Amino acid sequence: MNMSTISIIGAGTMATAIADRIAKARHTVEVITRDPAKARALADHLAAGATTGAYGAAPAGDIVILAVPYPGAAAVVADFGEALNGKVIIDITNPVAPDLSGLVTPSGSSGAQEIARGLPAGAHVVKAFNTIFGHVLAKGGRLDAFIAADDAGAKARVSTFLESLGLRPLDVGGLHMAQTLEALGLMMIGLAKNGAGTWDFAMNVDIG
Repeated sequence: MNMSTISIIGAGTMATAIADRIAKARHTVEVITRDPAKARALADHLAAGATTGAYGAAPAGDIVILAVPYPGAAAVVADFGEALNGKVIIDITNPVAPDLSGLVTPSGSSGAQEIARGLPAGAHVVKAFNTIFGHVLAKGGRLDAFIAADDAGAKARVSTFLESLGLRPLDVGGLHMAQTLEALGLMMIGLAKNGAGTWDFAMNVDIG
């Protein structure tokens, strides 16, 4: 059963891992990138009726996954402008400094909150996927997916969507909590490089 179209802006490693999961869950994936050839290549790889969309035009999906590196996210949001009005935007970015010394966001803010500032008033940002490594997501399995958002309706839709991918959505609160999730993303990179010694792990919550 095809539930819906999900649009993804981006065609990199993380976009591909998420798109694979979405296609396996029998949603239709719409791939959008600045480079139409890259979008086409990812859509062809996915098969399963995947389509491509025009960069800057209104995405087909009500849920739009912003799967671009953080330094380019503001420009992408500006390029789409009002075309994103009324959409649920999933921000997956980790605004980590290149030398991993910290986060590049202004003090007291997060990548998600900075992205939200550039969006039309009718768009709702949900932070998700930033605490799951792409290759771990690609392997399948039920992983914990932390989400933060201010809009209850958007959060509920993203939770249902994550469940359809075989993930366990865990709500951590309002969009201000994206700051904490992005710090957790940085912590996971530090853990991979130090105590874990591998990128092959995921964060799981043991409840009760």
